[in-house]
Amino acid sequence: MTGALDLRADQALIAKWIKPGTRVIDLGCGDGVLLAYLQQTLGVSGYGLEIDPDNVLSCIARGVNVIHTDIEAGLLNFDKDSFDYVIMTQTIQATRYPDKMLTEMLRIGRESIVTFPNMGNWKARLQFLVGHMPVTRYLPAKWYDTPNLHLCSFDDFDALCEDIDIEVLQRAAVDYAHLAGIGMRTLPNLLGEVGLYRLRQRRI
Repeated sequence: MTGALDLRADQALIAKWIKPGTRVIDLGCGDGVLLAYLQQTLGVSGYGLEIDPDNVLSCIARGVNVIHTDIEAGLLNFDKDSFDYVIMTQTIQATRYPDKMLTEMLRIGRESIVTFPNMGNWKARLQFLVGHMPVTRYLPAKWYDTPNLHLCSFDDFDALCEDIDIEVLQRAAVDYAHLAGIGMRTLPNLLGEVGLYRLRQRRI
């Protein structure tokens, strides 16, 4: 059985935002650890979507329902409000159209939880200042081999949510180890390295 210590720190934070007995889909679910934990401890039901064959096999071994597909092509098969939560960790910045992805996530789910690296962090700003694309602990790839297509700061993401009528229910700014300090709560866009957001469609 998967225990709490098997979760990454960001996954443990996400688990605190999930209500027991709900329906969850994890987009880019990796090896299925988070979904397996949610199933075992909170009694959730749902699916993972994953493109890597080895990760798909790991999900199956953990008893996680998994669909082998590209997440950018796989949401059309789900009806509106099919899930209570749609989770996407460290992937939204690698999608071709983040705004459309967020809209689709909140079409099939009542709430969405996303995590992404913060380009507004002081370490990234400093490297821009001296004329280089940032390479940091949370953005380790060089500009020519990064999977990231649309990097943003927390302020950029907040502005996008406002533009497409998405309400931010909760936000956590954490460091590379997914731990939060007082400074990150005070100046999240400057000091936070990774953002965790809980979202829903704005209610008119």
